[in-house]
Amino acid sequence: MAKKPSMGRQKIKIAKIEVKNHLQVTFSKRRSGLFKKASELCTLCGVEIVIVVFSPAGKPFSFGHPNVESLVNRFLAQNPKNPNNNNNNYSNNFLHMIEADQRNANALELNLQLSRILDEVEMEKKRGESLDNMRKENVKNYWWESPVEKLGLHELEQLRDSMEDLKRIVVSEQTTMINHVNSNFGYFHGVF
Repeated sequence: MAKKPSMGRQKIKIAKIEVKNHLQVTFSKRRSGLFKKASELCTLCGVEIVIVVFSPAGKPFSFGHPNVESLVNRFLAQNPKNPNNNNNNYSNNFLHMIEADQRNANALELNLQLSRILDEVEMEKKRGESLDNMRKENVKNYWWESPVEKLGLHELEQLRDSMEDLKRIVVSEQTTMINHVNSNFGYFHGVF
C-alpha cells in the first residue's frame, strides 16, 4: 500500500491561541526553541545573552549565557532608572524571581537526568537477570561443565560412562595411528 503524502510543514496564522491546552503546549515548544536559538547565537558569535519570558500563567523562565544574574546586574547598572523611584526594590524582586527560576530549571534538568539514569539502571538490572537466567539454563543443559561436587548420582554415572567411551575412542585412535606410522616406516626403509 502506498504511503499517503504528508502535508509537511505548514505556515500557521500568527494570532493568539484561544484553546488553553494548545496555548501551553505551543508556549513550551516555542520557549525551548527560542532558548536553543539563543544558545546557538552564543556559540556561533560568542555573545552574552539573557532572555526572560513569562508564561501565560505568569511564571518566569530565563536563559542566560554565561549567567542570567550577572547579565541582568550589568544591564541594570548600565541603565539606571530615576533614582527617586524605588527601582532598586523592583530589581531585587526581579533578580530573585530569575534566581528561583534558574534553581527550578536546574532541579528539573537534574530530575530528568536522574530519571534517565534510573531507567538505564533498571534496564541493566533486567539485562543482568536475563543473563543470569541464561547462564542457569546453560548449566542445566551442560551439566558436565558443573563442578563434580555439584553433580548428582545419575550425572556422575553418565560422566563415568562418557569418560570410558572417550578412553576407548582415544585408545582406538592411538592404535590406528601407531599402525599407520609403523606401516609407513617399513615402506620408507624398504621392508615392503
